[in-house]
Amino acid sequence: MLKFFLNSNSRAYLRSLEGEFGESTNAIRIELNRFEEAGMLSSTKEGNRKYFKANTQHPLFEEMQNIVRKYVGIDEIIASVVTKIGNLERVYIEGKLARGLTPEVIDLILVGNHIDRQYLTQLISKAEKVVKKPIRYVLLSPENEEKYLQAKQDKPLLIWHVG
Repeated sequence: MLKFFLNSNSRAYLRSLEGEFGESTNAIRIELNRFEEAGMLSSTKEGNRKYFKANTQHPLFEEMQNIVRKYVGIDEIIASVVTKIGNLERVYIEGKLARGLTPEVIDLILVGNHIDRQYLTQLISKAEKVVKKPIRYVLLSPENEEKYLQAKQDKPLLIWHVG
């Protein structure tokens, strides 16, 4: 369920979730139906498949997103990195975490200018202790951002940007 609230564009059908969760389709169906009845998920039918996705219009969507971010530790990383780092404009996650899966490593893309690399290294080291996972990052200038993102097969998920 993390994928729905971490990446609001993510959608999935029952059988695809079975492999991710290692649960029976019946158990997953029950939970998906509960979330749909509560209005937190919406669904569409395509042929014989029913696709679920987060209902971004639900009044608790943003709160659920914040809870998921706290659960996976992203809030700690962002709070640490944003202050006193330089001219940071955007932060993306990529890899398993961007797909709503539990990662072994947290992959970040940081976009900005005049980033204090020494301070960034210290913050990443502290954040790794908090989230108990290694963190890899790529540092890009805003001018190189679009080209880099277009070259990615899996689209990274924007998780923070300047107001």
